[in-house]
Amino acid sequence: MAGEWIHCAVADACSSIDYGLTASAAESEVGPKFLRITDIVTGHIDWNTVPHVSADDATVAKYRLHDGDVVLARTGASTGASAYVKNPPPAVFASYLVRLQAKPEFDARYLAYYLQSDDFRTYIRGVLGDKSAQPNASASTMTKAPFRAPKDKNEQRAIAHILGTLDDKIELNRKQNETLEAMARALFKAWFVDFEPVRAKMEGRWQRGQSLPGLPAHLYDLFPDRLVESELGEIPEGWKVVRAGQIYDVGIGKTPPRKESEWFSEDPEDVPWMSIKDLGRAGLFISEVSEYLTPAAVERFRIRRIPDGTVVLSFKLTVGRVAITDGEMLSNEAIAHFLPRAGNHICPAYLYCYLRQFDYESLGSTSSIATAVNSDSVRSIPILAPGEPIGKVFESLVANSFTQIRAIQRESHTLAQLRDTLLPKLISGELRVKDAEAFLKERGL
Repeated sequence: MAGEWIHCAVADACSSIDYGLTASAAESEVGPKFLRITDIVTGHIDWNTVPHVSADDATVAKYRLHDGDVVLARTGASTGASAYVKNPPPAVFASYLVRLQAKPEFDARYLAYYLQSDDFRTYIRGVLGDKSAQPNASASTMTKAPFRAPKDKNEQRAIAHILGTLDDKIELNRKQNETLEAMARALFKAWFVDFEPVRAKMEGRWQRGQSLPGLPAHLYDLFPDRLVESELGEIPEGWKVVRAGQIYDVGIGKTPPRKESEWFSEDPEDVPWMSIKDLGRAGLFISEVSEYLTPAAVERFRIRRIPDGTVVLSFKLTVGRVAITDGEMLSNEAIAHFLPRAGNHICPAYLYCYLRQFDYESLGSTSSIATAVNSDSVRSIPILAPGEPIGKVFESLVANSFTQIRAIQRESHTLAQLRDTLLPKLISGELRVKDAEAFLKERGL
């Protein structure tokens, strides 16, 4: 059996192929989680962001997701995107997803990785053809895709384990970064949204030489002891509200003409060019993009390069995605970047946290068909500017967390590159796992 391969269709490897539940997500956190296409496009499932759905017991039983299920998108720009379901909470899946359950002779996670291979993606592109308006494919069509797997299920499991170990580490890194960022944003909220140190002084909950949770006593002297009215409501006395355009040179990116294909590249040696989609996939820092521009394009269209460590913000279609650049890059015209003007003492970490919690609806929308604000609106964003000493203390307290987040994201990028290099080699048989049974036993599998 060792060395033998099974060649069949994806459907032949499945014991069940099912369409999902047609329903709308619930506004309240009642009922099971409701997995949708938008919840799987990043390559992992963050159950914390998945909404709930109202459903009776019979419906939940019919559409419930189980450990080892594979879900596949069947419509929209993400047609063919897939995800492996691992230890889910009580959850069902939406109608634009297809659930695949593997037959006993096939490893479900191996099947999931096969659906991420170039072979499957090439098949899906061929099926979709020129359906540019609203791509879609039926479950039966997608699962007619050719499938190959080692006949020895232990080898399938070994391949899935090798790739899965990398993905599990990436997911662990993501959760660690989520925690680090949450800590920084919690401190920001306490100081610059809720004004807890100021209120503690005002309400007599603090006296000199004492401390409150999260703040050493000596730092309280930096905070005012009263609030005053401003256009943002009450703010600490002495702090200012300024327009983004007053303290930042707010730049907007460009998109060269698509018909001139020589301007675009997939070569990492060219200049990274970020889109809203890239921002949606990024963590706190953005370095990975799907397209690059040639130096000739940058020169020809005078596209401003965005320096490393610059805060960027999406303000068209999807408003409010924020990140900090990890390396020099460019952007399209839907993304603004904030270059500090002389005398601006606000650190990138502060601006990132501020823009993450800002209410963009307060700017209004300039489009009747999509959510959007214009560049003038971005420049008019009111920014709360605290006293310089307080800003510097905040920067020093969160600097280590932001440094760790950047390093962890870079590690995850390296792991993802390794996974993407190994996947086609393992799936094709170019690389083999010798004595798969012994390999699994050594790892307690």
